[in-house]
Parts: sequence; structure tokens; C-alpha cells
Amino acid sequence: MLKTEVKQHLTETLIPFWQGMTDRENGGFYGYLSYGLELDRKAVKGCILNSRILWFFSNAYLALGEEHLLESAGHAFRFLRDHCLDREYGGVYWSLDYKGEPQDETKHTYNQAFAIYALSSYYDASKDAEALEIARGLYRVAEEKCKDVWDGTAGPGSSPAGDGTVKTPDREIAMPEGRNAAPGIGYREAFTRDFVPAENDKLSENGVMAEKTMNTLLHVFEAYTELYRVTGDGEVADRLREMLDIVADKVYNPRLGRQEVFFDRFWNPLIDLYSYGHDIEAAWLIDRGLDILGDRAYTERLAPITETITDHIFHRAYTDHSLVNEAENGVVDRTRVWWVQAEAVVGFLNGYQRHQEKKEYLAAAEDIWGYIRDHLIDRRPGSEWFSGLDEEHRPIQKAIVDPWKCPYHNGRMCLEVMKRV
Repeated sequence: MLKTEVKQHLTETLIPFWQGMTDRENGGFYGYLSYGLELDRKAVKGCILNSRILWFFSNAYLALGEEHLLESAGHAFRFLRDHCLDREYGGVYWSLDYKGEPQDETKHTYNQAFAIYALSSYYDASKDAEALEIARGLYRVAEEKCKDVWDGTAGPGSSPAGDGTVKTPDREIAMPEGRNAAPGIGYREAFTRDFVPAENDKLSENGVMAEKTMNTLLHVFEAYTELYRVTGDGEVADRLREMLDIVADKVYNPRLGRQEVFFDRFWNPLIDLYSYGHDIEAAWLIDRGLDILGDRAYTERLAPITETITDHIFHRAYTDHSLVNEAENGVVDRTRVWWVQAEAVVGFLNGYQRHQEKKEYLAAAEDIWGYIRDHLIDRRPGSEWFSGLDEEHRPIQKAIVDPWKCPYHNGRMCLEVMKRV
């Protein structure tokens, strides 16, 4: 029943809805549909939105084999190729105006990652060598422009305290034994158009300005996993191993059984934040990366981490047929966010597939899908999912489509269920 209902939702709701957002006059896809279902044809077009739509239609075509899906993917590809790429300085812009001219010229590692992810999938679907060439070019941009280079100096304003904590200018955060302020490895995040480091306001939240985030690292890993899947490039495999080391040594907190979220440049955490959605998403994306990488040593090292993360999310965040959002300083935000529910379905299915004695995970995936079906899907004609629900499970009146609200999470949930069940 789960697979049947999810496939029907994909084919009868999500695919027609997003094809209906196609801008055939200016290219790409319309960037904003209000809660009241009013389409803004002149809204900003986020490059992340376009990349995610490209990924969605490419993978829908790979799953269903219907030519109209490849045509939609091609429409997204041409917009990315012709408008989102900066031909002078390299990389992908943050956003464009409705005609496809640069609106926000910020270069962000997160944005480069989603373009690589989408282009790799589109290459798999279309066999268009140009798509793979662009993906490889963006990979080089990420490695040459976004990767951190440490000059050997101490991190400003922060230091390992030697007592199991890390002290920053305004807080002290307990860390596992042996953790210290690591030199700058991984990827810096935000840059000007010509790749001068800038404040990371786009991926920072909860009152901090993070130089590095778990979120960006996860999606670079996700993108490189897809690039490696379609190319088998050994250099990309080495970068995957580097990121897995960072997850295990810097991002994952074994004492708390969770990932930290926001960091300074030296991987000191900045806030006590438990992001339930990112943790369950990371668990299955890391497992997928391990499967594709096929490195036994890394699987033995990381698989216990993803197993623990999944178990803790099941016991700490799964309640009332759904996942609550996050906990900051121990205070739980009980909003039901659309993408968190989608990732929970996949994450619990993944956990069940790897440990089939844990039938409670399968039951949770089915239960959360039921919650999505009954509460999160917007049944109004011309809509898809609400952005979120409040504590009483009532819709929050946020946009149905915006630069972040796209078919990546819910569409991917459908595709993953169809593969896994």
C-alpha cells in the first residue's frame, strides 16, 4: 500500500504540479507561489530551486521512463547552463531575476553542490556529455575556490579548553573526550562573485553566523556521491573519504549521539542545536554514499554512527505520527516541517532495510507517510504540500513554492520508496 500510494502521489500530484510551474517565456521555473496559490511570474528564481527541479525530473525519468519527464529535465538543464553559470568567474549564482539575469551574485558552496548533484543525475538520464562537463567544472570550482586552506594560525576567539569543553567568546559547549579545535579543513561556505570569503548569512540560523555547517558538508557529500556514481572518478572518491572523516571526527558528537550543526572555521560548534530532520537525512545519505563508495574500512567506521543517529531520532523525535523539528538548548520546536517528514520516511526505511529486525522503523515510515497524506498534502487544486504544520497540526501559512520549497525532498521520498519497498 505504501509504494502504491506514494507512486500515485508522485505521478498524479507532484509531477503535474511542477510541470505546471514551467516558465516557457523566460526559461526555468516560476519562483514563487503564495499560500493563497497566487503565482508571481516575476519572482526571483533561485538557482538552488532550479537545480533541485533538474534533479527531480532527471530521476523521475530514470524511474518511470516517460519522455515528457526528460523534456522537463532538459528545460531545467538549459536554464542552468544558459543563466545560472557565471561565465567570467565560474560557479553558480545564488539567484536570478525572472528573466534569468543575475539577482544575487553570491557564490555559495551549497549552491555549487546542488548543481553538481543535479547535473550528474541529468547526465545519467540524458547521456548529454555537456552536462557532465559542467558538473566536472563545478567540482573543480568547489575544490579550488571553496575548499578551506588553513594557514596554521589559531582560530580567532576560540580554543580547546583541555577539560572536555570548547570555549568560544560567549559560550561553552561540552564536547566528547579528545575533541579539539581542528585546523580548517572541509569547505568554506559563502563568497563574493569572485570567490572572496564572505559572511555565511544564507546558511546560518538560530542567532549565529557559522563559517561552516553540517548542512553544507552533507550536501557536498551528497553531490560528490552522485558524481562518483556516474563517473567512478578516484579523485572524487578520495574527497568522499575526506568528508566522511570530518563527519566522524568533527561533526558527529558520540557523547550525545547526534551531529552538531553550526561551527566556526575550526569546527568548534557554536550552539546547542539538535536538528532532527538533518540527522535522519544524513543517516541515509551517508549510508548511500558508503554503498556507492564501496570502501569496507569506511563502512565499518561510519555505519555504527548512522545506526545510532537513526535509533536516536526514532526515540527522541518521532512522536504523534511524525517528527518534531529540532531542539535548541533542550527546548523542542514541535513544528512539523514538510521536508523533515519526507526525510524521516526515507531514513526509517533505510534503517529497516539495514536492520530488518527493527520492524518498528518500517512501521514508523508507514505511519509518517499516513501523516503526510492526511495532513501535509494540500488538497486544494493547483497545490502540492504545505510548508509546515503547527503544534495542533494546522497548516502554517507560508508559500507553497519559494527558493527553498521544491520537489527535492518530497519527490525524492517518493522515488526512494518506489525503489526500496
